[in-house]
Amino acid sequence: MRSRRKPAKVSALSEMFKKSSSITKEFSDTDETDEEEESVTRHPNIGAVTVQEGIISQPTEATALLLKKVAHGSDPQTYGSVPDIESQRGRRKSPQTRIRHFSADLKDQGISVARRFLRPSSWDRHKAWDQVVSKPASYIPPVILGLLLNILDALSYGQPIFAELGPDGISMYYVSCIVSQLVYSLGGSIFKGGVGSEMIEVVPFFHKMAFTILNNVGEENRNSVLATTVLSYALSSVMTGLVFFIMGNCKLGTLIGFFPRHILIGCIGGVGWFLVATGVEVSARLDGNLNFSLTTLRKLVQLDTAMLWLIPLVLAVILILVKHWVKHAFVDATYFLSIIAIFYFLVATIPDLQLSELRTKGWLFAIPDARAPFYHFYELYDFHAVDWKALASTVPAMLALTFFGILHVPINVPALGVTIGEDNVDVDRELRAHGLSNTLSGFFGSVQNYLVYTNTVLFVRSGGNSRVAGIMLAFATFGILVTGPVIVGYVPIMVVGALIFFLGIDLMREALIETWGKVHHIEYIIIIIIVATMGIWDFVIGILVGIVLACVSFVLQTSRVSAIRNSLSGGVATSTVRRHPIQHRFLQDAGKQIYVMKLAGYLFFGTIVGVEKQIRALLGGFEEHPIRFLVLDLHNVYGVDFSAAEAFTRVKRILNAKGVRLIVCGISIHSEIGTALCNVGLFDAEDGIQYLETLNSALEHCENELLISLYQQRGPLAEPEQSPTFLNIPKPDRPTISGEVMFSSPRRKLLHEVARTTFDEQDPVPLTQWQDYKQPLQLILQTFSTVSDKPEDFWYRAVPFFERKDFPVGSVLYSREEAADGFYLLESGMLKAEYILPQLGKFSELIVEGTTCGELPFFSKTCRTSTTTAERDCVTWVLSLGKWEEVQKDEAGIAQELLKISLKLTSERMDAITKYMLLMSG
Repeated sequence: MRSRRKPAKVSALSEMFKKSSSITKEFSDTDETDEEEESVTRHPNIGAVTVQEGIISQPTEATALLLKKVAHGSDPQTYGSVPDIESQRGRRKSPQTRIRHFSADLKDQGISVARRFLRPSSWDRHKAWDQVVSKPASYIPPVILGLLLNILDALSYGQPIFAELGPDGISMYYVSCIVSQLVYSLGGSIFKGGVGSEMIEVVPFFHKMAFTILNNVGEENRNSVLATTVLSYALSSVMTGLVFFIMGNCKLGTLIGFFPRHILIGCIGGVGWFLVATGVEVSARLDGNLNFSLTTLRKLVQLDTAMLWLIPLVLAVILILVKHWVKHAFVDATYFLSIIAIFYFLVATIPDLQLSELRTKGWLFAIPDARAPFYHFYELYDFHAVDWKALASTVPAMLALTFFGILHVPINVPALGVTIGEDNVDVDRELRAHGLSNTLSGFFGSVQNYLVYTNTVLFVRSGGNSRVAGIMLAFATFGILVTGPVIVGYVPIMVVGALIFFLGIDLMREALIETWGKVHHIEYIIIIIIVATMGIWDFVIGILVGIVLACVSFVLQTSRVSAIRNSLSGGVATSTVRRHPIQHRFLQDAGKQIYVMKLAGYLFFGTIVGVEKQIRALLGGFEEHPIRFLVLDLHNVYGVDFSAAEAFTRVKRILNAKGVRLIVCGISIHSEIGTALCNVGLFDAEDGIQYLETLNSALEHCENELLISLYQQRGPLAEPEQSPTFLNIPKPDRPTISGEVMFSSPRRKLLHEVARTTFDEQDPVPLTQWQDYKQPLQLILQTFSTVSDKPEDFWYRAVPFFERKDFPVGSVLYSREEAADGFYLLESGMLKAEYILPQLGKFSELIVEGTTCGELPFFSKTCRTSTTTAERDCVTWVLSLGKWEEVQKDEAGIAQELLKISLKLTSERMDAITKYMLLMSG
């Protein structure tokens, strides 16, 4: 009678899986009724657990493992507060679905906030005090520092080149600061304390654009000049923003970061020189730009003028020395506030110093018109007065400005992340944020803005690493904007001049001093040339010169790296064909007439010169080291330009003059490289260029050509009816080196000597002595003659144990991973063994007649390591497992000798495979 099966005991793991659905439902119901983020729910069999956002956050050993996420609109790739580190994302949702979910999330969050606000009983007073009062109050010092930096920067380079419009330039600067600050602080940037403003490096481009318009329109058309200039500034901001946004969406941030750094450093040095010159212009109150003329020099050395620009220069140098010794975030702000305080202290204590007189002598800025509102610069936008032709002439400067930003941001952002310890920097996200902020700034009629490295570092280190602090800075800047530019008339010019000098000297130090000894001498020369070009001629020209020099330096430095990855002779580099030992001995010396040159990288006019030079040098030593075949392996070459392809045809003519045959391998004739070589006529039939797909087949071809001279040297053995079968080689279609009967050339003489030496050393017994023996004794003696010294009568006893097996072309002798059941001697035909090796992948070798196969797995009783098939109709003699057991039992001496032979043959094959691996990896 069948016994009743006992119910299976349910494991704790299975029980938790079963309970998960009911627990989830209970949590879901609780979440719908309770409007608190945290609630405590009890299950009949499970203790209290804390649920946050619908997820169990403090599970016990009895907690269900699988719970449904209840919180609406959560990221499907996050679980509570923990991200999915495997990033196994599902199918991307459509834009309509994402918008619908975003709207639902926004609605739910709005309802949640409203409910909390309308229920004071649910408020956490301590938390509310901390979030609303305490933390914002702690951000006041960094906000004051950031506001002071904005004011100083606005006074330094926020004013345009038109002196009477200084307040309007400052207002435009503040608008750009506010827009960028809000974009970055409201989540556009990963940097919570990121500070955005106009970047000092763009000022030279604005000057270039303004002077271009002024020269095209004329000074007499003032309204047209102003309208065209401000519109060009706004359009350049929109252009920069669109380029940034497109780059961020296309995820090109990392790629742009690979642009030559020394070009950017040269531009930074050029900006530094421009700032130093601007500092002289602003401090000395020069009319127009700083001209390198005798008149300007005379004015600068006048006592009253010299004091105006020397004092700010000295103050800037002092600040540089102070910052070298004192590392604190408030050094800059404290230093400049101290200068202002000392200035007004001296004015207050010295009766002869009057503000009006100081303003007249150039120590203070003129008091701007207080009646002009902060939005007065919008009145300059007069589209009827715009000179569109002059506006179009500024497009090159706009493109140069955009190009400079493209170089600056992908390099500056990662550096900022390293400085402040932000490990999750996404350059593409920052590019999108820069695109949005610049586009909005242009639409608001303002100028470009960037995430400023220096200001951000100072702001974060002073305690402003918060989005709240960034928003507070934006509102504080707006307050200064609304207050108006009255404060400008009370700021000492020496403060602004000192700041400009400090920034200029710092940038030049970064470009010219800090790079000394760190960059290549050619790159350093390029940096100096870029700085000099920008200082003497123009910024756009300086960038163009830098790009051209970068291309030239790239060619020079790349051409110094040889395209020849490795070069070796055929005596070392051999094919994987399993040949008779006599042939191996011959090829070890004769193979020196094969020269293999492995090329790598991209071949262009700069690198192909070294290849051609090496080939000419190789032919120069022709008498000492004669070669007959030059094999060019292009397996590691990933591109060829037209100049390099033409160089191959020139090499072909040089080799033809010396009688050296060129063989090209390692590529597909239909690939991009093969097509480029065919287009220049490299593989024309009349030129005798040989193409083979792999290096192994090229070496096999050269070895077969050389082996024919071995048989020719043998004399009588060249007759087919007298030759041993293992010496048969397919006859080529065209004349070969075997027809050379005169030994006047070094190559012919070498082949003659090697062939004679090979037979003298390796073949003391005439091969014709075995011609009368029946098979398989003849085959055994021929195959084992170089690896065994046993006589004919010894091997005669082994004949009964070998059985003949014929395999038609395409037959499989054995397959990989199957048990070894035979040891094969190949009488005629050709076999192909295919391996799969971890180091090389797929690898094959040809086995010619007069050799063996399958010895190692057979005698070691292991599985086959290759799949061997018949390339031609083959006749083999096989030692089967049953016969091998009989040999071991009845002929122990033969068994022992066969084991010795298998070890020798295996050693030879391992040596050949090792050579091939090194050849392919080299």
